[in-house]
Amino acid sequence: MLLTDLLHPGMLEALAGAGHGAGVLLTDGHYPASTAVGPRARVVHLNVAPGLLDVPPVLDVLLRAIPVESAQVMVPPEGEPEPPAIADYRARLGTVPVESLDRFAFYDAARSPDLALAIVTADTRTYANLLLTIGVRADTGSR
Repeated sequence: MLLTDLLHPGMLEALAGAGHGAGVLLTDGHYPASTAVGPRARVVHLNVAPGLLDVPPVLDVLLRAIPVESAQVMVPPEGEPEPPAIADYRARLGTVPVESLDRFAFYDAARSPDLALAIVTADTRTYANLLLTIGVRADTGSR
């Protein structure tokens, strides 16, 4: 029996094999997950129906399961307002640095060979994509 909230076998397997510096991609339902993910990434589809299981609840579970060092978000072209999804991610991530990337730079970052896991959600919000970098586990002393 696991003591974590994260129970998805494929996600657990990918995260167990990942280490410091590996990437975890959370996508909205519009993301081209068949072409814009790293070559070694495990792709997990959670997109059952539009709007059913969005990025925020998945992010909340991940934040309890892995240390996050930094994050990157996809932003619209210059001059357009920041989408509400990005403000939500910044709030949920707290002190984690969040870098803004335009769409094509974000795709390039997500295609990194260091991407360990891509989670495709059914989030219907625009620009609701988030790329996390796994950090170092805090020293919890001996057990």
